[in-house]
Formats: sequence, structure tokens, C-alpha cells
Amino acid sequence: MNLNRRQLIQAAGGSALTGLVGPAFSQAAGALKISHQFPGGTLTEGDFRDRLCRKFAAEVEKRTNGALKAAVYPGSSLMKTNAQFSSMRKGALDMTLVPLSYAGGEVPETNIGLMPALVPSFEQGAAWKTADVGKQLAKVLDDKGVIIVSWVWQAGGVASRTRPLVTPDDAKGLKVRGGSREMDMMLKAAGASVITLPSNEIYAAMQTGAMDAAMTSSTSLISFKLEEIAKHLTSGRERTYWYMFEPLMISKEVFAALPKAQQDVVMAVGGELETFARDAAKADDKAVVDVYAKAGAKIYDMDVPTLKRWQAIALDTAWKDFGEKSESCASLLKAAQKLL
Repeated sequence: MNLNRRQLIQAAGGSALTGLVGPAFSQAAGALKISHQFPGGTLTEGDFRDRLCRKFAAEVEKRTNGALKAAVYPGSSLMKTNAQFSSMRKGALDMTLVPLSYAGGEVPETNIGLMPALVPSFEQGAAWKTADVGKQLAKVLDDKGVIIVSWVWQAGGVASRTRPLVTPDDAKGLKVRGGSREMDMMLKAAGASVITLPSNEIYAAMQTGAMDAAMTSSTSLISFKLEEIAKHLTSGRERTYWYMFEPLMISKEVFAALPKAQQDVVMAVGGELETFARDAAKADDKAVVDVYAKAGAKIYDMDVPTLKRWQAIALDTAWKDFGEKSESCASLLKAAQKLL
């Protein structure tokens, strides 16, 4: 029996495929595999990104009367974090919720998902979906074999071991994880040494002293329990240069193989979950302060003059570099700046 992946997916529930095994055959029973790097929980408890994936799975199954099911694999338990995007493009992974900038080495345009000081608020991030910048970004991903299901933005801050990192002057001499190539460029210009690794590896790096400070989302600052080793927290609750695009995505190959009715359900549920994601991310921006203060860390908030100093550095480094990469990158940056 020589069946391609699309035929296997369309054969959902077919008894002729009962004996087939392996990742490529999971869809034969109408099941999508959703991978992410964050700690697992339940529908109501834990990291909201895990909960979003679980809510998505439950609602899709409900609306399709069980014809389309999904299983969630948290904590990079299905595959390594940095392999997810590439695997999804090839159709080897069905879905993932991952920081889009992690794909920057493979698709340079995706680095706009964590461009320092380019997105100043959740409201502006949400506006991307229907604005020119969002349409361009969705087209880039579609051409690479990936479809955005839920547009998710998160604000972030800085957890530091030895001393606070608030102003550009504070960065000098620190070993810092920025989270994207562009964020790293801004940090380097401020005098920091940069460390590149996924957010689920931050704890170990800080614990061993290989890293002094880490920039990541408020949710990750909580979920990865960095308050156990950080003595200082720069909060993103009032303002921050760190807004990250972290969408739920599906393989275009897998999506195309689904019946039209199931495609409609996938996109409808994904869109509806965006409000949940935004509310949960905002709640974590406040909750992270309480978590770190309770653990004994000192809390810092960024004022407007400090944010503008960081933005000026980003403009001359990260923004400039990104815009010079290609016509596509330049067009994306220009479209995003129209919303500022």
C-alpha cells in the first residue's frame, strides 16, 4: 500500500490503516499532535500556553463530534524545541506553539516576532493580524508551509542573578539571554555578552552561572521557576521593549489534508482563543511581580525615558540590520512601523 501523507490523513478512521504505526500515521485516526516546550498542566491550571493548546484540542474535538482529535505534548516531550518549526514545515509535525523568532535562522523574516521596542502594547500586537504587516507575515509563513492558527503576543521582563538589568548602562559586562538575534544585537550594543538558548534551558544556565540574566515572557519567568535563582526582576507590567509573537501554528500540508469543515473549525477555534491568550498574558505580567517579590527578589519597573533609550539603540542596530536583510524584511519592518 503506497499512500502519501495527505491520503493517510484523509483516511481518518479507516480500518485498513489500523496496523500502521509511526508519527506520519497518527492522523489516520483523526488525531493531531501539538508540541510545545512549556510545562504541562490541565485545562484550568498551569502555563496558559499549555492550557491554550488543551482548550484548542478539547473544542476542536467537541465541534467535530470527535472526528478530529488532538493530543498535546508539553515540555518538548515529542521533539526538541528548535526542531519544531522545521518539522512542521516538512509535515513531520502537525502543530506547535512556539516563539516565532526561534525560526529566524531558517526564515529571517520571522525575527520580526521579537524585534526590540517595535511592539509597545498588546493592543498593537493584536492589530497585526488584520494589518498589512500581519498579512505579509502570514504570506511568508504560508509560502514556507506553515499556517498561523492563533495570534498570541506576550510581554516580558528580565530575571537577574547578581544585579538588576534595567537601563542600557546596566547591561555592561553581563551574560544575557535576549531571546532573538535582534534582541541580542541591542544587548551587544549596550555592552552585554549574549547567550542563545530556548527558554526551557534558562534555569540550568543561570543556576550554573553560565548566564547572569535572561529576558523572557512573564509567563516563562513564572513557569520555569526562575524566582528560585534570580535576585532581581525587571517587570514588563507597565512598559517594556520585549513583546514576543508566539503563535499556535499548523503544518500547511496537514491542514490542506483536512476536510473543509474541519479546516473551518481549526481556524475558528484558534481565532476565538486569542482573547483568552491576551487576557492570560496580561494577568501573568502582574502575577510575576508577586511571585518574585514573595521569593525575596527586588522588583524594578521601566520608565518612559529608559524605554526610549533602549528603543534608540534598537533603531540603530536591530531594526537597521533586519531592514537591510532583504526586500521582504524591509517591507515587513516598514509595515510594522506604520502602527507605531
